[in-house]
Amino acid sequence: MIRKTLKVAGIIISVLAVFFFTLFPVLLDTLTNRIGGKPLSRPSSRARALVQKSFIADLHCDALLWNRDLRERNSRGHVDIPRLIEGGAALQTFSVVSKAPLGMMGYGDNVRDSCDLETMGLIAQRWPARTWFSMRERALYQSERLHEYCRTSGGRCSIITSVESLNRYLERRAKDQAITAALLSIEGAQVLEGDTANIDVLYRAGFRMMSPTHFFDNDMAGSAHGAEKYGLTKKGKTMIRLMEAKGMIIDLAHASPRTIDDVLAMATRPMVVSHTGVRGVCPGVRNISDRHIRMIAEKGGVIGIGYFPKATCGESIDAVVRSIRYAADRAGIRHVALGSDYDGLVQVPFDTAGLPGLADALLNSAFSEDEVGLIMGGNVLRLLRETLPPRDGHR
Repeated sequence: MIRKTLKVAGIIISVLAVFFFTLFPVLLDTLTNRIGGKPLSRPSSRARALVQKSFIADLHCDALLWNRDLRERNSRGHVDIPRLIEGGAALQTFSVVSKAPLGMMGYGDNVRDSCDLETMGLIAQRWPARTWFSMRERALYQSERLHEYCRTSGGRCSIITSVESLNRYLERRAKDQAITAALLSIEGAQVLEGDTANIDVLYRAGFRMMSPTHFFDNDMAGSAHGAEKYGLTKKGKTMIRLMEAKGMIIDLAHASPRTIDDVLAMATRPMVVSHTGVRGVCPGVRNISDRHIRMIAEKGGVIGIGYFPKATCGESIDAVVRSIRYAADRAGIRHVALGSDYDGLVQVPFDTAGLPGLADALLNSAFSEDEVGLIMGGNVLRLLRETLPPRDGHR
């Protein structure tokens, strides 16, 4: 009887293990990173031509969180190299997630030391053991994966780390549009593990953008979703100075209002809000106020509008356009960009292959071709030229 019971228990454990290590990550990816709403109409020839001649850029995606081969076109999720090229994307910012609340999406008052959903997810996806208990190693591992994807992409994808590498890429793209590029970003300075010296480590790994916070308050700053929502700490102010000195872009997505104020008070260079909504259209704790929209624009910054319902209070492409219009009316047309939040456990109206459809929707909403070109990437290109280090190897 005992032998039979142990055998049954072994079978159950084996089945659960198979589910956890194979089916669970795929199921979570499939159920959360969806395309919803009304299917897009075929884009006009005018929109397709505009995308072809423009620099199209997206300030945020979480595709590195998932074990998909980004060199191949995937049936799940929103981003991979073939779909970036199909949609005309010249640059995709790949952000790395290192910690996530169990109650995703954790928009409430997350306690700093509460349970971490990502630990379970990365073990299920069989990430290296060094990533299980170190947020810095999680960031470095995701950087390694992106570098490998680009290195073995047959020249289809490059990683931008400086104005020099950006200009080399633009020269190539002028002759061949069947290529794309990536910028590495960090979602939340908890990856520093309390030590600003880790900025050097992450810089050497290719990261050129970082937000002070994600879903939790940390040693550097308070989060819009944190339990305390404080501003920059003493270490956080040191972090901002070091980032600016190295040519790393400050991302204010998910930051508490006090953190945003503190960064604006000391920053000397333009910053971004990589993926956000605007409170005037969609009230919410992580969406930014009109006051901050204007102040970020005055600093020369760029606000990336997200595509997901928590950002737009809608599920259609029209909801995205409505938020873009609102931000442009307050910040000015030169301070608005795209910040999809692709693959961030969100439903969006279209994947990255559908970018010409967004160009069409913007054109149909009384934006001029020049304005659409700025919104869909021209503003990001200007900011990169102003903020990235001038050359490869710059420290």
